Amino acid sequence: MKQEFFEGLYQSHCEYPDCPSPMEVSNFFMEVLGVLFSDHSDKSFQSFIEFEIHIEHLKLELTQLLAKSPDSNISRDMISGTVNEFFSDLKFIHSKLLQDVSAMFNGDPAAKSEGEVIRTYPGFYAIAAYRIAHALYKLNVEGIPRIITEHAHNKTGIDIHPAARIGDHFCIDHGTGVVIGETCIIGSRVKIYQGVTLGALSVDKADALKKRHPTIADGVVIYAGATILGGDTVVGHHSVIGGNVWLTRSIPPFSKIYYQSNENIDESHGIINNKKGQK
Repeated sequence: MKQEFFEGLYQSHCEYPDCPSPMEVSNFFMEVLGVLFSDHSDKSFQSFIEFEIHIEHLKLELTQLLAKSPDSNISRDMISGTVNEFFSDLKFIHSKLLQDVSAMFNGDPAAKSEGEVIRTYPGFYAIAAYRIAHALYKLNVEGIPRIITEHAHNKTGIDIHPAARIGDHFCIDHGTGVVIGETCIIGSRVKIYQGVTLGALSVDKADALKKRHPTIADGVVIYAGATILGGDTVVGHHSVIGGNVWLTRSIPPFSKIYYQSNENIDESHGIINNKKGQK
């Protein structure tokens, strides 16, 4: 019986002998991040030519990852174009990440410099993984983007699906326990604290192709432990969502929603939650 079990495992290895491991994909992401930000690189270059050679090596690495991915929907004759397009996108990704760094530095009184944000902030690392993975996702790459964001999830405790749509100047402060679902849409200059969930009301597989996660408009601040659920839920621009709020319906712009232990409804501020649930 034991022999049959191991024979079955061996057969599974034979069926995908070249399947890239999560470690290979994670290493590729870290190398790309090191190209974009020297703070995350363990390499030194004596000339620009050496730097160019390193980039060409990364292009070859991505080519091999795409060629070996069993769930890839990119044909072999399209791989080269996909690789070149991704590396052309790095300038745009870098620009986006600099905006995110600025948002985190300006939004955190404890931050001493933007370099500190880049080197040490889990929010930056998770957002960088998301932006790189999202660029691949938009190029119809499957599998690899999710491995990249799961690598960041494992390292930071921040779970961002690569298909989510996130605007400029995005700030995640502290970040542990943040969850951002697949169909979530987040505007620009949004700030999120630790323990925030932007999730779905239902986990029914039949809803897989529907918008299941909320829309967060520009300038919203969401404090620690807040949970916002549902594909039809829209948080209006420049609203403030207090800590531990549970929100499952839309609120207008400039709302202030906060948790209160006693039952209360304040129409001027939208919905106030209490221990008995949302009112």
